[in-house]
Amino acid sequence: MSVGQLAEKWRELYGEPTRTRNKDYLKKRLAWRIQELAEGGLSASALARITELGDQMPERWRMRLAPTDATPAPALEPRDPRIPPVGTVLRRVFEGVAHEVTVCSEGFEYAGQRFKTLSAVAKHITGTPWNGFLFFGLKKRVEAAREESAA
Repeated sequence: MSVGQLAEKWRELYGEPTRTRNKDYLKKRLAWRIQELAEGGLSASALARITELGDQMPERWRMRLAPTDATPAPALEPRDPRIPPVGTVLRRVFEGVAHEVTVCSEGFEYAGQRFKTLSAVAKHITGTPWNGFLFFGLKKRVEAAREESAA
């Protein structure tokens, strides 16, 4: 499997994107996860010992001890604060044509098509790479607050 395929399998099995592109590491961790799902995780005595150690244990290990189902729920990635709430319609006139994009929970919808990013929508409309936030006039909340306080 390529690194990209391993990363996709990681997302499928762990419910979150991987933070590494190290192929050997991904193969080892994925093999462990597949075995864990097939045969069960740590023994009850191992989990009891981990609980005993409590605060001595690194935080990242404690986070993994939360009970999980056989199928992990997909982790929600932090939402960019520049993106308006779900259901908002962004409008932009480009070369005399009005374009409307609807903000969805999983990306954006434009002309009946789904796009992962605003930049992908802007590129589809213009045919050239654009920063989606710039194209649709969205700014960081911090910048908007500074402009309002200065006025």
